[in-house]
Amino acid sequence: MDSYVENNVNAVRRSKEEKKVLKKQIKASHTLLKHEGISTAAQPTKSLVVANGGLGNGISREELSAALKDMGEVESLVMPPHKPYAFVTYRSEESARTAQVKLNGQTLQCGENSVTLYLSYVESEEASVPLPEGLILVEDFVSPEEEAALLTAIDWSSTNDDITAQKALKHRRVKHYGFEFRYDNNNVDKDKPLPAGLPEQCLPLLDRCIRNGHISIMPDQLTVNQYESGQGIPPHVDTHSAFEDTILSLSLGAKIVMEFRHPDGGVVAVVLPGRSLLVMKGESRYLWTHGITPRKFDMVPACDPQSPAHARPDLGTHSNLTLSKRGTRTSFTFRKIRHDPCRCAPSAPSLPPSPPTLPCCRADAARLEEEYVHRVYDAIAPHFSSTRHSPWPRVCHFLTLLPPGSALADVGCGNGKYLGVNPDVIAVGCDRSSALVQICAERGFHAFVSDALSVPLRTESCDACISIAVIHHFSTQERRLAAVRELVRLLKPGGRALIYVWAFEQEYNKQKSKYLKDTNKENHNNHSPTKNTSEDSQEPRGKSSIHVSSHLEDSCRPDGSMSDVSKVSDGKLSVHTNRTAFNTQDLLVPWHLKEGKKREDEESGDSAPVFHRYYHVFQQGELEQLCGQVAGVTVQSSYHDQGNWCIILEKDRLE
Repeated sequence: MDSYVENNVNAVRRSKEEKKVLKKQIKASHTLLKHEGISTAAQPTKSLVVANGGLGNGISREELSAALKDMGEVESLVMPPHKPYAFVTYRSEESARTAQVKLNGQTLQCGENSVTLYLSYVESEEASVPLPEGLILVEDFVSPEEEAALLTAIDWSSTNDDITAQKALKHRRVKHYGFEFRYDNNNVDKDKPLPAGLPEQCLPLLDRCIRNGHISIMPDQLTVNQYESGQGIPPHVDTHSAFEDTILSLSLGAKIVMEFRHPDGGVVAVVLPGRSLLVMKGESRYLWTHGITPRKFDMVPACDPQSPAHARPDLGTHSNLTLSKRGTRTSFTFRKIRHDPCRCAPSAPSLPPSPPTLPCCRADAARLEEEYVHRVYDAIAPHFSSTRHSPWPRVCHFLTLLPPGSALADVGCGNGKYLGVNPDVIAVGCDRSSALVQICAERGFHAFVSDALSVPLRTESCDACISIAVIHHFSTQERRLAAVRELVRLLKPGGRALIYVWAFEQEYNKQKSKYLKDTNKENHNNHSPTKNTSEDSQEPRGKSSIHVSSHLEDSCRPDGSMSDVSKVSDGKLSVHTNRTAFNTQDLLVPWHLKEGKKREDEESGDSAPVFHRYYHVFQQGELEQLCGQVAGVTVQSSYHDQGNWCIILEKDRLE
């Protein structure tokens, strides 16, 4: 009898656990549909989406693949970059059923981390993308023996080598042969060749390039860069006033991912294996920027002999990817000095006929924010982080008042500068930018990739939440309200949230904000990062251009808001002039990737791109009005802090 009762109890317990797993699986499916547009199937298929099983969760392909292969023969495994999910296709539907039953709700241990997997049926697909026009990648261009000889020919032991103009820059070591490339003026002195010509070990491979038609004339300038793991270079266009058209870049040592970015926002990530040659000419040389994100791991195609060969997988969508740990990479960049005036293609396209418009529907809003917020912060993350090193005093005061052991969520944590303010609390951050989350991880903070509208934390799990300079990036009233509601959802009864948004009123109580005060300082060539008090403090250099995708060019007008200052002409967004007062609430704010004349972080560039971020700057009283629409919360205080409107909310206690 006792055994019978025990079995029944166990059966009921299992049933409850199964219901709990099903509930979480459904929630994961809704999240995928809402934020990624991934529809799950009600009926079994051979393909599954594995929620929480993505590269964005810190899971490697090898770890996930091992668990999936235990369920049956895997046909393909797709792990999109930066995403918290993966796709698996089995040889048979029966194997997919087995995986869905046995792995759903199971914990996967990944080093020190563990994740719970939730599997749903889907129809899968894979995409590929062409290389930029004029770009050629030749794998295995040099043999291992040639690679060793080339690396040996470069002597890094000298710290001040006038013969090869050796420099130890901030993010790499560099040598020049033939002519020195000057980073102070982005040019070469054609009348002052260096004593050492190109290393003789380079001549056979350059002859090969001529025979193969990659170049028609022998290069006379070589720049050798050495990158350690975690180092990179910002997006740039190699200067064309100093060099002829074609550029050769030979990668030796570790493989790396180089990102090419088109002015319309398109990105092509190209894996450069060791011993490969990259040939840049035409649009890839003049129109697309190229750069390397500083990180210690790259997402690269997996070496799977069963997978079909692809000319060039799209690392931005679905492909067979895995994590690859970076090592030391040495690049040989060969160029031909230009002696005649530059007659090459322009480095940027003409301005678009019109800037983007305010969104008229949810889909438009998501596209606007993807292009003018998400993509921008991923692109500028290292530079942005270098200017965000000083926590704001009143935010610190809020954090230091939290009792020891409090659970804190920083929603939109950026580089994590607030996660370590109070060491006595349990702090976790999330951000939409995977590049900024990676910086948090490298600084030893707990952070994950997430949209602020759907944070994967349990309801009423946090004693405090902060949202600093985040909500003003949402492009509609509805989405800004949803962001506040999500913060309140996370709070325990009695928990408090601190929100900062950029203010329309940069002069308040006859006091100018630091953002306006720094105008003169910035205009007098102070190129060092400043301690930012207002949300944005970058001064533009020269004229800025707007790069717009056609799907955002719309003729519809935005909804009205508090007063006429928010209305923009024909719904079109204007580009704000940094360090000046706002004349509209919805605008694009320029970010110049690298300020000043000294661009040590560029291999050779005279065109550091300008990115534009969407903002809705808040009028006085607007933040309180927004929060007043959220039920179950009380405004504790609100104030103006150096160009920002700020509010502290408290979630109502249970009676």
